[in-house]
Amino acid sequence: MAFTLCELRENDPMSIRPYRDIHRRQCRKIHVGKVPVGGDAPITVQSMTNTVTSDVAATVAQVRALEEAGADIVRISCPDQQSALALKHIIKQVTVPIVADIHFHYKRAIEAAESGAACLRINPGNIGSAERVREVIKAAKDHGCSMRIGVNAGSLERDLLERYGEPCPEAMVESALNHAKILEDNDFFEFKISCKASDVFLAVAAYQQLAEACDYPLHLGITEAGALRSGTVKSSIGLGMLLWSGIGDTIRVSLSADPVEEVKVGFEMLKSLGLRRRGVTVISCPSCARQQFEVIKTVERLEERLQHITTPLTVSVIGCVVNGPGEARETDIGLTGGGNGTHQVYLSGVTDHRLKDTDIVDHLVDLVEKKAAEIEATRRREAELAAAQ
Repeated sequence: MAFTLCELRENDPMSIRPYRDIHRRQCRKIHVGKVPVGGDAPITVQSMTNTVTSDVAATVAQVRALEEAGADIVRISCPDQQSALALKHIIKQVTVPIVADIHFHYKRAIEAAESGAACLRINPGNIGSAERVREVIKAAKDHGCSMRIGVNAGSLERDLLERYGEPCPEAMVESALNHAKILEDNDFFEFKISCKASDVFLAVAAYQQLAEACDYPLHLGITEAGALRSGTVKSSIGLGMLLWSGIGDTIRVSLSADPVEEVKVGFEMLKSLGLRRRGVTVISCPSCARQQFEVIKTVERLEERLQHITTPLTVSVIGCVVNGPGEARETDIGLTGGGNGTHQVYLSGVTDHRLKDTDIVDHLVDLVEKKAAEIEATRRREAELAAAQ
């Protein structure tokens, strides 16, 4: 099934260009709380808190910040009983579904399920006997939890490392399928799988092999990618390769930075591939001697001022007339630098009016807010009509 620039408006000219088609891998659909993952569902963006989980107030504040940034799913580590029990108080105060991050102790998984976690990140082969695994699966079924099998190149099972000699795609996929079989043998199929590595080539190869080997939803990530800039580049290369080839149903960008930045980068990745859009896409030139206004400062201020807009739309900010008119034709709102401090503004690709230097950012923000309000009003009317039929 072909997915072409999902969530773009029907009149967007880009939506009819076949070279932009991405053919999503066919897989099962599961749910993390009310959020669907896999199948025909949009690719979701998630992040993870870095607060002390037992500090309920701090953790709730961070989850709310992630919600505001657009996170579909948030993961919270539960290294001890106090953390697992704290989930109950955290979940009551947030709306996004919470994934409990569990590693070795099966009781933490049971406590997290009882506390209201929507999903358990766990490797069933690491939590002990078959009986303990059955207890965790029963808790998941009783409380409506899905699971994520989380394979990581840095923590592969000893027998696999001895057999393969080092972390490799084949070892990672075998680990994932071994864990999956444990759940399948216990009649549990509501799970997704990740095969993460900090090495881009290793992670991409593992995901490609895993995509061929099973039909479960895949959680993508380049683990421990690094700081904001380097980690963004590294993750964009790895995840971009996979997403472009149709692999991936939910993503987490792992950055040594504010978790909110992970969500922002995740959405920018999906926007750049036309897979999902949230908020304003700014198309801007790097500026040169031809610029008729300070492009870089204008774009910096504009992006800061538009963070509250969640409606998908495009704005082009080009410093001169070389590429400006052409870019403006493809965007909802466009600004092209002109001479004598007077610039051209385009609306829906059509020349509309001129603008002086003094109020560029304020003027563009006002236009974006009005356009977003129009789009949302149209959506509401269409939804009301559809509901009435």
